[in-house]
Amino acid sequence: MSKQRVLIVDDEPDIRELLEITLLRMGLETSCAEDFSQASRCLKQDSFDLCLTDMKLPDGDGIALVEHIQQHYPDTPAAVITAHGSIDLAIKAMKCGAFDFVSKPVSLDTLRNLVEKALTLPSTPQQADNETDLRYQIIGESPAMVELKRSIAKFARSQAPVFICGDSGTGKELVARQIHLQGSRADAAFVAVNCGAIPSELMESELFGHLKGSFTGATTDNEGLFRAADGGTLFLDEIADLPLAMQVKLLRVIQEKSIRAVGAQQEEPVDVRIISASHKDLEAMVRDGSFRQDLYYRINVIGVTVPTLAERRGDIPLLTGYLIDKHNRQQGTHIGIAPAAQDALTAYAFPGNVRELENILERALALCENEQIEPPDLQLPASETNAGAQPSLEQMTQNLEKEQIVAALEKHRWNQSATARALGLTLRQLRYRIDKLDLNRE
Repeated sequence: MSKQRVLIVDDEPDIRELLEITLLRMGLETSCAEDFSQASRCLKQDSFDLCLTDMKLPDGDGIALVEHIQQHYPDTPAAVITAHGSIDLAIKAMKCGAFDFVSKPVSLDTLRNLVEKALTLPSTPQQADNETDLRYQIIGESPAMVELKRSIAKFARSQAPVFICGDSGTGKELVARQIHLQGSRADAAFVAVNCGAIPSELMESELFGHLKGSFTGATTDNEGLFRAADGGTLFLDEIADLPLAMQVKLLRVIQEKSIRAVGAQQEEPVDVRIISASHKDLEAMVRDGSFRQDLYYRINVIGVTVPTLAERRGDIPLLTGYLIDKHNRQQGTHIGIAPAAQDALTAYAFPGNVRELENILERALALCENEQIEPPDLQLPASETNAGAQPSLEQMTQNLEKEQIVAALEKHRWNQSATARALGLTLRQLRYRIDKLDLNRE
């Protein structure tokens, strides 16, 4: 088996020699380049498993080289070496696709850890097809979900902090788990914490740990969630609920990559990838002063938005089938769903998104008779003007949906096939909605 190869790009001979010796001791092969032009020639002549580049080069910069590699050699992770205190440049490099960064003076332990993680990445980006762990499947084939899966596969190949926004119930934690499972930290811990569920007075202790006797009630040492996630991923759900005082401390941890437990005298290094999420508008919170702008800048190096279920209606039958099959496997049953019930689900607004779909189906599976879910088993809210009829869209969303469908029909000159594709629906689903909403061409 051939050795893995690393390209080192730096115009300082001493730095190149230090990096080369370190990597050779790790059993790796190396090639060196002094500038952007020489690095480009090396990349063209040989294949590499990793590129380490200084941020400042005589004929360009490390960010330009990262972009060049992203464009021409996307399977090769690139990491940048930055001057001490150049965190903004490091973040810019990661936004451009850098795997990670290390600051000068280079810590050899940090460097070795970075290299080991980069070299455990799959040779090509994986698709988010849940092969790694069947418990955390992402179900959906709509355009919005295809794009989301592509983004997850790309983001998994970086160590950059990720911020996931999306309405409640859309599956933000599922996205975070897939980024973890498809990345270099998949074999390490994934620790999820809901920031809104921890009392503010216990927040610091829960995140960073505490020593025995550091405060009243601290009868034993507590390693904290950051230490529990060391080497892996820490998912901070509902990060908007962090008190301002904790936002300052979290910012320092992200910048310094070290934590200090309550009652401890010294900081200790910690290797954690931060993925955060919120259903709140953090940009609006930054404007009104309730969320720190500098923290938002640090956690939102990579941003991803999870679509609502209403934005991917074409996936509702697929999700329904998956959830019913899952129930049947667990319970040893053979329950199906009637076409009318499936149509009713597809027509429903789902303000609670996938979580609401799960709850509705769980109730229906318990209520149904003759191993078939019928519309009454769903107990969907009936419209105010047609109470007791077959469940339909909530009245408050009906007008908006009419406008969206009519606009799409007009855009595609009332070609129903093209309109259905644009909306992520099947032709049958679109026709159902046209009839149900009484849409007629003028």
